[in-house]
Amino acid sequence: MDATRNTVLEAWMEEHGYSSNSLADAVNRSLEQLTGRSGGLDGSSVRGWKAGRVKWPKTATRKALEEIAGLPATALGFVPRGRTPSALVPPQQEDPDMKRRTLVGGITAAAVAAASPGTASPRRIGMSDVDRLQKRFAEIIASDHRHGGQLGIEQRAASLADEALNLQNSGSATQRVRSSLYASAAAFRSSAMWAAIDGRRYDDAKTHMREAQTLAEMSGDQAIKFRIWSHTGTMYRHLGRPADALAANDVARNLFLTRRDPLFASLGLARQGAIQGTAQDRSGMRRTFDQAQEAMLRSDPTEYRPVWMLAFYDQAELDSLALSANLALGDYPTAEYHAHRCLSALRPHMIRSRAIATTRLAHAQLAQGAADAATATAMKVPTDVATHHARVARMLQEFGAALRATAPGSTTAQTWTEHAATWRTTA
Repeated sequence: MDATRNTVLEAWMEEHGYSSNSLADAVNRSLEQLTGRSGGLDGSSVRGWKAGRVKWPKTATRKALEEIAGLPATALGFVPRGRTPSALVPPQQEDPDMKRRTLVGGITAAAVAAASPGTASPRRIGMSDVDRLQKRFAEIIASDHRHGGQLGIEQRAASLADEALNLQNSGSATQRVRSSLYASAAAFRSSAMWAAIDGRRYDDAKTHMREAQTLAEMSGDQAIKFRIWSHTGTMYRHLGRPADALAANDVARNLFLTRRDPLFASLGLARQGAIQGTAQDRSGMRRTFDQAQEAMLRSDPTEYRPVWMLAFYDQAELDSLALSANLALGDYPTAEYHAHRCLSALRPHMIRSRAIATTRLAHAQLAQGAADAATATAMKVPTDVATHHARVARMLQEFGAALRATAPGSTTAQTWTEHAATWRTTA
């Protein structure tokens, strides 16, 4: 294979079902939304990207592609002008346990060889090793937004955390590199933690949480500390422990990072608002979401932020959290309002988030007596998400139970029962 090919982009396109022509069409539409003018890309343009003939697309085109993917251009294998291309590593599809054994075994063997008498000097670990791990982290983020909560994602992230830690012992490195490796390991562990939370595997999530917190402290990275403690707050919210959730989220909100960057402050506040909804704190919740919105409006969209933040937190996510809070409070008209705002603004790669918001919208509509509309909404959730995502599956089961209690024996309830049965046969 030509070494200049952008195999990362090719793998991303294959995972997300894009041909060269369909990706060109999607980028053209995104360009029109961003600039007001339709793009002029076609399939040959994308084939030029894949072949490596175009290593760094024009600014507007990159922005449009990043909007679609939810990832920075560098995480899609593009190389900024003036930089030397590094090896492009496509997403791995093999069995996670086999992959972990191969990775750890290979790294351990390299470390032993480096330390053995009569061999070459120990290798020097550098930022290129960190950059390679960051590309793999971007792949984990993309898989999470597409599939969410899957055990395979959790296992792959945990395996990559082990890889980052094994690198620490495979050669010499500067303190900056070592801190970055600990941050990478913490980031992978936090993704394993989130996959376990999203899949309702809470005991596993707590195990990942403890290791992630330790690694984050060793790295000194404020952004990854924020992510881990914010995830911890969300975990306790899902467990119905709002006091613990608020305490964990406060750790994230009190980091200096939130005073420097209003977008981090906004996310911390929005997640606090969701917890306040669970705790039935109506006035506190409304005040907090007002503050979250104001902080988001103050944030600078051009400021550097980690890939996990860029990939998901925007106005749609803020409305998603407000939807969750108002649904928990029983304010169904306001919940429906935020659901529509969220769904209209969600980026294409947010497949899991769209399914969750759609299911919550169905609950809000049913609670207002609109059984037909609610059922039609719930039936829009894709089969693969409804059958393979634990949180969505449970929410849809609860919807079915509420529908049968609200309209027992009705044609609408029968329609839903038949629709849900097709999921079981498909799965």
